[in-house]
Amino acid sequence: MIKIKKQNLKLTLLLLSVALVSSACSISTTSLGTSSSSSSSSATEKDASVFLSTDRGDNWRIMTNLISTNGRTASINDINVNIMTMDPQDNLAIYLASYGSGLYYTYNIANGWNSVSTLTTGTINDVKVDPKNKCVLYASATNRLYRSNDCARTWKQVYYDSNTTINVNTIAIDQFNTNIVYIGTSRGEIIKSIDSGESWQTIQRLEEGIARLIISPLDSRLIFLATVKNRIFSFSPLSSTDSSTPIGENNDVLIDKWTDLNNVLADYNLGSSFKDFVICLQDGTMFIATDKLILRSPDNGISWESIKLIQPEKDAVINALAVNPRNSQELYYVTNTTFFRSADGGLTWTMKKLPTKRAGRELLVDFNDPSIIYLGTVKLK
Repeated sequence: MIKIKKQNLKLTLLLLSVALVSSACSISTTSLGTSSSSSSSSATEKDASVFLSTDRGDNWRIMTNLISTNGRTASINDINVNIMTMDPQDNLAIYLASYGSGLYYTYNIANGWNSVSTLTTGTINDVKVDPKNKCVLYASATNRLYRSNDCARTWKQVYYDSNTTINVNTIAIDQFNTNIVYIGTSRGEIIKSIDSGESWQTIQRLEEGIARLIISPLDSRLIFLATVKNRIFSFSPLSSTDSSTPIGENNDVLIDKWTDLNNVLADYNLGSSFKDFVICLQDGTMFIATDKLILRSPDNGISWESIKLIQPEKDAVINALAVNPRNSQELYYVTNTTFFRSADGGLTWTMKKLPTKRAGRELLVDFNDPSIIYLGTVKLK
């Protein structure tokens, strides 16, 4: 009888051990704090394309699991990240535009990424989400712009440049009237649609490519642009953003108050390598980054100040810039090897070695929980 009890005890202990091991492997996908081992791991200088931090960059986790329809384990570890965009209505919905590997999205990064198989598998230059309709997306690739009305299931080409050497570099959607869409090209045009891309008109031409178009989060009638050579301009649409305004022959879709902001920037050596342009959602503070410096403007570009970095300008290699959407004093930037953070507007910085041998390429801060930061990387050449 004693022998039988011992056997039962051993069996019980064995079953308990199995249960404990099984529970340790179980997952929850209801938040970013927990995820499966196949979708994330602690980052100790591993090569991966996307990392997630939930503590403002103190610690990073690899987040590259790719949801597979055939049940096989897959990942986006090896892709090169170009741009990451967050849905303005849903902080868990992230879109990733890659170099040479197409478009990806996730509705919760703890659950993994989805590949958009209905769009090109080449380079995606930009991707934006309609601020009022999360299923309406715009993506640009080479000389074309595409729109999806069904959450990336299908796409319609809504713009095409007959010159195949021209790129549609940047997209901006008016948050007040989302029928209004702007694109900027590598040839230097700003092109506007007031009917969600069904028709277009060029409203300005510059002598150099447009790198970024940004609509002020505080006033959609104020639009900023940066060129590939670090020249900064602002303008206002001439027409009302009321969708009932009729299309006129000229003035209804042209621009007003074109402002050249480069005279006030002449005191700074911006160089010719544009990197980033960010506007804080809370107070409208503007930041521009070149590969060597970061500038800040509190007044829509009327005045600028240089933010002092840890390394001298000649040694700086800035790849991307990010700002806490709720606090313009909280700044981040990334180089080929290092992540930098400031909590006091750039007066002091802390730095941390990147969790990968790849170069930092993109930073994205969660507008709902600014302690959450996404890091995108590219392979070093």
